[in-house]
Amino acid sequence: MESKAIAIVSGGLDSVTLAYLLHAEGYRLHLLSFDYGQRHKTELAFAELCAKRLDAEFDIIDVSAFGKHLKGSALTDNIAVPDGHYAAPNMAITVVPNRNAIMLSMAYGIAVAENAEIVAIGAHGGDHFIYPDCRPEFIASFDAMQRQAVEGFGHPKLRLEAPFLHIGKHQIVKLGSVLQVPYGDTWSCYKGGTKHCGTCGTCVERREAFELAGILDPTEYEKDAAQS
Repeated sequence: MESKAIAIVSGGLDSVTLAYLLHAEGYRLHLLSFDYGQRHKTELAFAELCAKRLDAEFDIIDVSAFGKHLKGSALTDNIAVPDGHYAAPNMAITVVPNRNAIMLSMAYGIAVAENAEIVAIGAHGGDHFIYPDCRPEFIASFDAMQRQAVEGFGHPKLRLEAPFLHIGKHQIVKLGSVLQVPYGDTWSCYKGGTKHCGTCGTCVERREAFELAGILDPTEYEKDAAQS
């Protein structure tokens, strides 16, 4: 019988690559996206498209009633999304307090109920600058905490996997190219227009990743590199 994986998939480059990796490894997938009251819902449509392509279960978990209390972030509050490099200090305004811990806790509950072997998240090395809940210390601590929280329940090998934790986004792009991830059907931009803006931190990081990987970027940007 196939092992099952619960994966948090936002519709972005990293998490969609994660889903394709787990699929290639033979896991039966249940992909979870979260509506936490973020600035736009564009990414959720791309997460659903990913699930359809991989013939995976898919659910959007609505925690927007709770998310409205997570104030002070440019992703959930009436605050302008900053432009610039992803690792710049001004990008700290895009932190959503405790977001990954909240999502992972729910994912673990579903994993126990569905006897899944792993819970997976696409946090990567480039996230460490400003997102504390994407760092190795957080992943190790959360995994240890959940082993206690679900002891005696669910799959005996249930664990947290973050396979990109020690690699950069350009390495994820290289892996995704091998896995034939359709990167034109992923969404990264924080601003949620009809095209990627090309100037927000995650757009800058996305463009840089393809350049460093030496792989053609299929993304349409509102502003090209010379303008941004």
